[in-house]
Amino acid sequence: MSTATNPKQPLVTHIYTADPSAHVFGDTIYIYPSHDLEHDGEDNDNGDEYQMEDYHVLSLNAIGAPCVDHGEALHMRDVPWVSKQMWAPDAIYKNGKYYLFFPARAKDGNFRIGVATGSDPAGPFHAEPDYIQGSYSIDPAVFEDDDHKVYMYFGGLWGGQLEKWQTGVFLPGAEGPSGNEPALGPRVAQMTDDLLAFAEPPQQIVILDQNGKPLTAGDTDRRYFEGPWMHKYNGLYYLSYSTGDTHYLVYATGTSPKGPFTYQGRILTPVIGWTTHHSIVEYNGKWYLFYHDASLSGGVNHRRCVKYKELQYDENGAIITMQP
Repeated sequence: MSTATNPKQPLVTHIYTADPSAHVFGDTIYIYPSHDLEHDGEDNDNGDEYQMEDYHVLSLNAIGAPCVDHGEALHMRDVPWVSKQMWAPDAIYKNGKYYLFFPARAKDGNFRIGVATGSDPAGPFHAEPDYIQGSYSIDPAVFEDDDHKVYMYFGGLWGGQLEKWQTGVFLPGAEGPSGNEPALGPRVAQMTDDLLAFAEPPQQIVILDQNGKPLTAGDTDRRYFEGPWMHKYNGLYYLSYSTGDTHYLVYATGTSPKGPFTYQGRILTPVIGWTTHHSIVEYNGKWYLFYHDASLSGGVNHRRCVKYKELQYDENGAIITMQP
């Protein structure tokens, strides 16, 4: 445990955590991070250094309160289809229970997205025997709209394999667009009422510049890389994401949960470490950004820690850029 009165300090220091998905259930903020393991393996563009095997759930009963680690909520040994690398998860409450969505490599080495359910937001969670059919890549984020429809956003480049799925079929040798070609976007699909399947085939989200043209693959300061998150503010949809190798958290806005979205600007400038992955949540009338960096390990990319900061909008609804 650790107190989080200072945004410069990690939420917890007894384990390495990353990719925090924060949600308010009742009067408590629950954080669903990935769990970095200590090892001396190679860092590479395939993400082999991220060897996570389980999930812990964290919680705050007030801003600045001690952070509670509720312990192991799900382990890969309890998920029949998983071979390794349980990466960034997300959660939602619906139908009288809590759902944990998570990506992992299946037995064939391809990333898929699974779902587990539980009766308590802190877990434990019990996984479905197979992954969601039609799912692929990484970084699921689930969003319930005002009409109670639930959407999943997902997808990550490079180690996240999104380039390999451009045709809807996994092609090991496929490469993504480059230069002035339109960049790949995250995927979105509406979920079935029981949240165990897609109600439709996933579709690509288009992210546009201020002139209405798709962001290009060469525009690495703005184009999508990984870590999608959706929230709604004053009736507008905010799609936020990581630019990956350029280390920014940025956002785009739109009038539909499926887009298109127009790029608006940066949320967070680069942190210590390779990239970042975040969530945005409202709590007691204020908004907060949860993110990670590698400050706890002195900059080791796969030994990260979760932090948070208050997020603010200007009078026009633009997110004010923050420094980590």
